[in-house]
Amino acid sequence: MVSSQNMKNFWQTLPRPIFALAPMEDVTDAAFRRLIARYGKPAVMFTEFTSADGLILAPEKSQPLLRKKLIFGESERAIVAQLFTASPERMEKAASLIQELGFDGVDINMGCPVREVVDNGCGAALIHTPELARELMRAAKRGASNIPVSVKTRIGYDADTLDTWLPEILAEEPAAVTLHLRTRKEMSDVPAHWEVMERAIKIRDEYQGPASVQKIPILGNGDVKDLADARQKVADTGCDGVMLGRAIYGNPWLFSEHIPTREEKIAALIEHLKLFEEILDATTNYAVMKKHFKAYISGWDNAKELRIRLMDTKNVPEAIVILDAE
Repeated sequence: MVSSQNMKNFWQTLPRPIFALAPMEDVTDAAFRRLIARYGKPAVMFTEFTSADGLILAPEKSQPLLRKKLIFGESERAIVAQLFTASPERMEKAASLIQELGFDGVDINMGCPVREVVDNGCGAALIHTPELARELMRAAKRGASNIPVSVKTRIGYDADTLDTWLPEILAEEPAAVTLHLRTRKEMSDVPAHWEVMERAIKIRDEYQGPASVQKIPILGNGDVKDLADARQKVADTGCDGVMLGRAIYGNPWLFSEHIPTREEKIAALIEHLKLFEEILDATTNYAVMKKHFKAYISGWDNAKELRIRLMDTKNVPEAIVILDAE
């Protein structure tokens, strides 16, 4: 067992409750995170999940496509890079790279339910292989020896196995644990089991091992509508914080709790488009931006017609011309 890290462990200095932005593929990219940091920054931001295998094995010409996920600005701190792999060797090397790039922490994805990820022994598949999961945590700590290593996972694979799975994670003393409160089998097809969170906290508090385990913050994730809902879930369950995901769509004000006007939504989308063009346009298909249009442009007369016109655009300048005319 590797002892918990004390160097630069920002998790222990954050005020409670901790509110974090979830890593979401093709959503919480560098452009959107930069916008969120301006409009209402959470305590912790996570990159999109990134393949440690790709970072270590991909040829030089393919690296820019992977490294775009690791672009970040100072305004986003605390910023954590999330990695996935089933190889301890590649995890160690990738975690070392993350530290070199100046991130505040490394997070290991042990919860992704996507078949391509699971079939390679990564993500939620690690729930079936706790020894490998622990090896990966040790490897990440070796590679990122000066920044904290955290874990995001689920309550089980086919069924709730939290009573055996969570102690395996805690045994390696991660800096923090985020629990998506569904099994892998459930994907996101059922309501998140927030009633399980009290049991998770009890498992940590009664863990028979180093006293430092009791200080590991545990965050809950799943079906959280807004900060008021997050605060209520903290009050109801005793968890240390909440990670919010889908609620951020079209709402970079989520963590500031500002209620935007129509004009503010349009202005934010224009700013989002400009950041996308500035930071990601060279490496990312413009179609990625289109998934945001419906979230921003809704809730007023003629919003549907505006969305249809935006969906027909082929690039950022075309979209901005349309929005500027509104």
